[in-house]
Amino acid sequence: MSASLESRDIAGVVLDIEGTTTPVSFVSDVLFPYARERVGRYIASNIENSDVSETMQLLRAEWSEDLQRGEPVPEWPAATRGAASAITHYLVWLMDRDRKSTALKTIQGRIWEAGFRDGTLRGEVFDDVPRAFSRWRNAGVGISIYSSGSALAQRLLFGHSVAGDLTPCIAQYFDTTVGAKREASSYTRIASAIGQAPGRLLFISDVPEELDAADAVGFQTTLCVRGAEPHVSNEHHIIRSFDEVT
Repeated sequence: MSASLESRDIAGVVLDIEGTTTPVSFVSDVLFPYARERVGRYIASNIENSDVSETMQLLRAEWSEDLQRGEPVPEWPAATRGAASAITHYLVWLMDRDRKSTALKTIQGRIWEAGFRDGTLRGEVFDDVPRAFSRWRNAGVGISIYSSGSALAQRLLFGHSVAGDLTPCIAQYFDTTVGAKREASSYTRIASAIGQAPGRLLFISDVPEELDAADAVGFQTTLCVRGAEPHVSNEHHIIRSFDEVT
């Protein structure tokens, strides 16, 4: 079923990544293992680097919140000696729980950066994505990305994709620094940053709960189903390909 942007008065499209523009398997089977294998070396090499000090402070704050909630977190290092190993242990602990941690996502993005730049990694996108990007841009519709992965990771994925550099088509990138994807307030901030009324923005995701949050503040929404039918009932428009969004 097609979804005409003009008839819906859409000025901008906001896209999720995992399961929407990019196969879930690329994230879970390629990106996550790549970062996990290299996180210890990255921390050991950069723990005293001033460029990552802010991220380390944020990570420490997240650890404190976990501790206060009674989570079985690894011990935080009391001194510099042995700190890299302990911090790596906590980061792996977060990875094991698929935590949408801003600090973790920032570190993963920096690890992936090296892989994308040396050609080891190439961002996978569905075949319909570059076609849609070109079509929407030619129609004057802005394209933004909203993912739990860091803005850096988003730029790397689309800048080094199997379809070439897609970043010229993308106006803005949003990550968890604007808020969690299932919180309505995050979408209010995104609409403000884009400079459009929520009702003139279309959010496309494969997660109904994210769409519910966007819908709560007035976004138009579309559920992207790649493969099997969704296991939950929903009230969102459904597409199977970006080719349906004309």
